[in-house]
Amino acid sequence: MMFGTRQDVQEPRPAAATDRPAPAISVQNAVKAYATPGADVVAVAGIDLEVAAGEFVAVVGRSGSGKTTLVNLVAGIDRLTSGRVVVAGTDVSALPESRLAAWRGRDVGLVFQFFQLLPTLTVIENVMLPMDLCRTVPPRHRRAVAADLLAQVGIADHADKLPATLSGGQQQRAAIARALANDPPILLADEPTGNLDSATGVEVLDLFRQLAARGRAVLMVTHERDVSAWVTRRVTLDDGRVVADEPMQPGSAPAAAGSIESTRL
Repeated sequence: MMFGTRQDVQEPRPAAATDRPAPAISVQNAVKAYATPGADVVAVAGIDLEVAAGEFVAVVGRSGSGKTTLVNLVAGIDRLTSGRVVVAGTDVSALPESRLAAWRGRDVGLVFQFFQLLPTLTVIENVMLPMDLCRTVPPRHRRAVAADLLAQVGIADHADKLPATLSGGQQQRAAIARALANDPPILLADEPTGNLDSATGVEVLDLFRQLAARGRAVLMVTHERDVSAWVTRRVTLDDGRVVADEPMQPGSAPAAAGSIESTRL
């Protein structure tokens, strides 16, 4: 649920020549190299990847394969050496630094391994923060929208607590609610289950699956390879390249304990 009118920052683009909808995420021949005293280190080496609305895509691979760098390029946190990244209709690779933060705040939700909730703010204040920064929701409605999001992820009764009083799984749910604060079409997650026990990790994967099923594009980096029961595709990276892109059959996993399958997201 959103209030008010979004002030989109995306660039106009020509009408498509086909009825096929544009992908929510389009990575085109992306290269990212880092200069070192010895030689350039290529973290991403010519990746092509598309993610449609409603897809839940897991990017897997060993440490150093380029997973996190790829997600950072999609989010505009890292800048391309060459290539192009288009996200939610915006050519991220062409956006000036002065517009990146505003675009990211409106169109991309970010979820990290270590939650990154501000410890001195309550849970609901953490969720309201992106609305305050981007002014996407009128001030008088922000608490109600944040409370609704916390209810959607199953932790409404923790709204006025400090993050440190919550379990790891509850903090990650709060972080997901915060990522959804401005109703972004894209959700990016970097090792979102890496700091959780296995049962809580399953709950988070199930939540991402539900979000994708309701129309968001979800791109997740994970060290877990056994995610086929939740994701629609598994993309494997090695040495900065896509070496496999496999369709999965989500929905075969049993409902997680405390599942919020019936909750509108």
